[in-house]
Amino acid sequence: MSLNLQDIPRVKTLTKEDFIKHYFKPQKPVVIERFIEDWPAYTKWNLDYMKAVGGDIIVPLYDDRPVDYKDGFNEPHAKMKLGEYIDLLKREPTKFRIFLWNALKEIPQLQQDFTFPDFGLRLMKGIPMLFFGGKDSHTFMHYDIDLANIFHFHFEGKKQVILFDQNQNDYLYKIPHSLITREDIDFNNPDFEKWPMLKKAKGFKTELNHGEVLYMPEGYWHYMRYVTPGFSMSLRAIARNPKNFSKAVYNVFVMRNIDNVMRRIQGQKWIDWKNEQAIVKTNKQL
Repeated sequence: MSLNLQDIPRVKTLTKEDFIKHYFKPQKPVVIERFIEDWPAYTKWNLDYMKAVGGDIIVPLYDDRPVDYKDGFNEPHAKMKLGEYIDLLKREPTKFRIFLWNALKEIPQLQQDFTFPDFGLRLMKGIPMLFFGGKDSHTFMHYDIDLANIFHFHFEGKKQVILFDQNQNDYLYKIPHSLITREDIDFNNPDFEKWPMLKKAKGFKTELNHGEVLYMPEGYWHYMRYVTPGFSMSLRAIARNPKNFSKAVYNVFVMRNIDNVMRRIQGQKWIDWKNEQAIVKTNKQL
C-alpha cells in the first residue's frame, strides 16, 4: 500500500491570468515545464557553474538527524566550502543539504541570470533562496513558517516532491509547536502499521526536472527527495488568505519563541513530549 497521492497537474507554460484563475485562487499546485527557457540560468545553472562562481564561500549544511533541544531554530549541523560540498555531491551520496541559503547576497552575479516572473503576486525580491542536496537526501515533511506562496525552480537532475494541504493536518502526525511531522516517518515508503492515520491523508506528487517550476500554495506541507544531486531556487510571495497570514504572524512571533523558551527550560524532555503528543493527538481519531 502507498500514500493516496494524485499527480500534480503539468502545463507547458502559463499566463498570469490563467495562473491566478486556475491555481492561485483555488490554491492548487501546478508544475510549469517550459517557463524559464529564456533565462540565462536555464542553460548556465548546474553544479559546475555554481562551483565556478562561489566555490570558496562557506555554506551551512543540514542532515536528517532528529531535532535536538540544543540546536537553535534552523541551526546548521556543519559548514564547508561550496566547492568541496559540490565535489562531495558528485562523488558519493551524502545526507548533507544546503537549506534556505540566500546565495544571491554572496554571489551577486547570479541575479543577472534570471528575472522575477510576473505571476500576479508580489514576490519578495530580497530573499531568493537556494537548496542543494545529494542523491537520496531529503527534507522532513514540513511547511514554511510564513505560509508563503512558493515558486520552486529546479536545476540539474531530478527531485521527488510530495505535498499536502493544511486540511490534512489531522492525519500527518504533526508535531505541536513546530512546523514538521514526526521525523521518523519515511514519506517515500511509509509504514502504515506504525502510522495508520497516514492512510487517510490525501496529497499530491511529482518529479521535477531541470528548468521546471513548481507552484506550492500557501502553507502546503512539502517533502522533497533528491533522486540525483541537484539544486533549486525558491521565490516567495506573502500569504494572502487572512487566516494564513495571521497564522504566519503567530508562528514567527509567538510559536517560535514559545518553542525556544521551552527548549531552554525543559531541554530534551520538551522535544520528547512534543513527539509523543504527535502520536497521541493523531491516533485519537482511529
